[in-house]
Amino acid sequence: MDVVRAEDAGAAAGTGERRPKRMPRAVRERQMLDAAVRIFGRRGYRAASMDEIAELAGVSKPLVYLYLNSKESLFTACIRREAQALAEAVREGVDPALPADRRLWEGLRAFFTHTAEHPDGWAILHRHARTRGEPSAAEVAALREGITAFVTELIQAAAREAHGGPGPAEREVAGLAQALVGAAESLAAWANTDGSVAANEAAATLMNFAWAGLGNLMAGHRWSPAER
Repeated sequence: MDVVRAEDAGAAAGTGERRPKRMPRAVRERQMLDAAVRIFGRRGYRAASMDEIAELAGVSKPLVYLYLNSKESLFTACIRREAQALAEAVREGVDPALPADRRLWEGLRAFFTHTAEHPDGWAILHRHARTRGEPSAAEVAALREGITAFVTELIQAAAREAHGGPGPAEREVAGLAQALVGAAESLAAWANTDGSVAANEAAATLMNFAWAGLGNLMAGHRWSPAER
């Protein structure tokens, strides 16, 4: 990672040298968070070192504490930033003017593309944050709730398009959305671990699995256990 070392220092004062230009706080914080996401994502919370994060960011460790307070606060900030980025990527990847099946496809593709392009951030969200308890788990739960609500909207829209009416019961739609989001999370973890699975391939795999079932459901063809 290329970083710019621009610490506030008075070493140049009185030497005739030009004092380094102050870096904007937002830029410096982003620099620290970029480094923290990389270290936390690859090492996990416990093994991550604040010294290593500071070195990668090109700043002093006291400066990291000054800006982000503590290791726990830094970890929470990483979770919040990566969760927001993922949620925005999924929503922005969907064109509301498209048919329901295309919207679901574009949402899945945006999800798998983002998690593939940001593996450290996804590792924090999917693995490391869940082991830390509050407030880390709450941040991830909020992300999942938001994405699940979005998927619920897509399934409801598909039902309306198929029937011109409400379609399946609200509880059934909620269960389908939970199942789809859970499958997407597991598939993204597998795809990132495997390394050879492209985002489009992962999205197509889940789309083929999900849409065939959703299509039957929308058409009124329901599975039921065979009677003896």
